Amino acid sequence: MEPVRVVLAGAHGHGHWHLNNLRRLTAAGLVRLVGVCDVRPVEPELLTGLGEPELSADLTELIKRTRAEITILVTPIHTHADLAMQALAAGSHLLLEKPPTATLADFDRVATAVDRSGLACQVGFQSLGSQAIPAVRKLIADGAIGRVRGIGVAGAWERPVSYYTRVPWAGRRRMDGVDVVDGALTNPFAHAIATALALTDAPVETTEVELYHANEIEADDTSSVRMRLADGTVVTVAVSLCADRRHEPYVVVHGETGRITLTYTTDEVRLNDDPPVVYPRTDLLENLVAHVRDGAELLVPLHRTSGFMGVMEAVRRAPDPLPIPDEFQRRETDEDGRLTRRVLPGVETLVARSADRLALFSELDVPWSAPGPAMRVGGRAVARYTFQPALPVTLSPRPYLHPVRTLGGVEVTEVRPADHVHHLGVSVAIADVSGRNFWGGRTWVPGEGPRWLDDHGTQRHVRFTRLAEDGFAETLSWVGPDGAEVAREEREVSVRPLGEHWALDLAFTLTGSTGEPLVIKSSATKGRPGAAYGGFFWRAPGSSTEREVFTATARGEEETHGSDAPWLALTGRAADGSPWTLIFVQVGTRERWFVRVAEYPGVGVALAWEKPLTVTGRLARRVVTIVADGRLDRDEARALAAEVR
Repeated sequence: MEPVRVVLAGAHGHGHWHLNNLRRLTAAGLVRLVGVCDVRPVEPELLTGLGEPELSADLTELIKRTRAEITILVTPIHTHADLAMQALAAGSHLLLEKPPTATLADFDRVATAVDRSGLACQVGFQSLGSQAIPAVRKLIADGAIGRVRGIGVAGAWERPVSYYTRVPWAGRRRMDGVDVVDGALTNPFAHAIATALALTDAPVETTEVELYHANEIEADDTSSVRMRLADGTVVTVAVSLCADRRHEPYVVVHGETGRITLTYTTDEVRLNDDPPVVYPRTDLLENLVAHVRDGAELLVPLHRTSGFMGVMEAVRRAPDPLPIPDEFQRRETDEDGRLTRRVLPGVETLVARSADRLALFSELDVPWSAPGPAMRVGGRAVARYTFQPALPVTLSPRPYLHPVRTLGGVEVTEVRPADHVHHLGVSVAIADVSGRNFWGGRTWVPGEGPRWLDDHGTQRHVRFTRLAEDGFAETLSWVGPDGAEVAREEREVSVRPLGEHWALDLAFTLTGSTGEPLVIKSSATKGRPGAAYGGFFWRAPGSSTEREVFTATARGEEETHGSDAPWLALTGRAADGSPWTLIFVQVGTRERWFVRVAEYPGVGVALAWEKPLTVTGRLARRVVTIVADGRLDRDEARALAAEVR
């Protein structure tokens, strides 16, 4: 049988590996390299043992002239889609290096072209050619570790600074307005994601991404991601290119009665503490040749990588990676003092902890990790969301926004102030939900006053259903002291510019989980006059001075507390003298305002002012807060409030 005619597009970088593989398959009589497409000169020594392939920078013409049956595409990520379309249009099957494309839209475009052409497209996830994958799947199916609780992946490699200067697109998220997405998750450790997803058939429903960089690059070199699958399985991947040396990446499948560890770079599978078993691996080009010649089943057809591309898209759309401060790095230099490498000491242990606990970096008390999503307006960081705070149970742990800042950088929130340690920036807090304290602190007992009770609940983060620079959507579980879910919440938070200021939009919908109505009470409904706090609540800095509160028709705490005005403004002056103004606007259902100015600066919406609120369906409320520099007057506040309403 005649060898399959092959064109290689991209002879440099990872193309060297493919040239060596082509030499092996050429010697075996399976392939013949008939062409090399590259925009840079190809040194003759690179082609030793491969005959005299035609060289060209025009892929379409090269395929047609050489009558190539297979094109190996090893070009920069952002060129994959267009070149794949060219190869398919010229009548060539494809071995497409990972990641398949830079965007999900491009992936869909290539997938449509593959379907219409009737040609094959194999994706270069070499780990998916290993027999270790079906071996692990069989262990799971046979119940070797019981029901699967989750899948964790850990990877820690080292890369020198020169790794990011070897080509113009290295370490870039975008280049010349085109998506590149060359980060640790999507390129070096793309196999980590693809391998983990290959162990299950359930599609990915939601993805949470945390991106960081120690090197001076756009993209991530240290990252964690958590995927929740349709069957409830949690998959986490934690990786870094800033280790002290190469540590072989692995996938660990957590079961109720044991675990399976797959070291996907060496094809080793270990069940619990048994000796590892090494499985053979099929070369993907060899498999593609067998498919073209004999109809063998493709190991990694394009459609099999759609789950990976969903994660790739989540990384592409995520906020830009956060820098890891120099104080947490070890900088290595050469004898001339030039920086050669950045190392995060102990990062190999950190990614292992993530895989073991199925946790993101921000959940592992890492000093350089962000506590949650950062939101930006016009490129400026204006709010940070802590979604899994480490707090005592007596504070009724819950997610919160802090710090929140004006565009001028003035901080307008406070967390755990000495006067009320359970005040947490901007949060949703309710004193009594069917007998559980989701506010924190002591509980008001009729006829007795405030008492410490074992009734504190916790708002637990379940998942982010949207996560972007301008906000997020989140699912929360409101859990009582006994661990049982009382209610489920859907929360949406977004930020947007508003002239010289910006607006924070917070909406929440609460639904009971017990089958019984939710009964919402405040201390006021239990006999404490004026203490109707419970719902949306904003704690401003207690150190602020010259505090003043007003509505369109009232001024001062006594007049505004308990009013049902459509908007309310709170102004003050920061410790450094910088003035600020917050304008709170209720959108939709309107409640009375809970206001404190003299004792401390705080504004909230009172869900239960005089009597309990019984919720038989859903409770939905929305507050938009305008965050402004300067002390705005009543007319200015009225105009801005009208704009957001």
